Amino acid sequence: MSMRVTRVTDAEPFHPVGHEGVGPVRLQGGEATPTTDFTVVLSHYLPGGAAELAPQSAETVYVVVSGELVMTSEGAEEVLGPFDSVHFTPGTLRTVHNRTNLPASMIVIRSAG
Repeated sequence: MSMRVTRVTDAEPFHPVGHEGVGPVRLQGGEATPTTDFTVVLSHYLPGGAAELAPQSAETVYVVVSGELVMTSEGAEEVLGPFDSVHFTPGTLRTVHNRTNLPASMIVIRSAG
């Protein structure tokens, strides 16, 4: 099959370790899809939601699609808004926080390697 559609309403929710107030769903990748080289996840961060300090397991790109999220890594802090993106290399320590009173959403694209 050369085209595989995942409707967001059918996307598989999951609960990553170290995340509070975050509701991610797998759009592509994981056990339910034939995607082998990367995963694509849509993560919703409630106000106060956060991903604790953790190393990136693989090359990762975050793209904020709505709201505002604060990324910290290696002493640097950046506020990202809609359509801003950030790239992390494997092993990079990072945190993600929603410090606003509104929800925020981002796409997470991660290499399977």
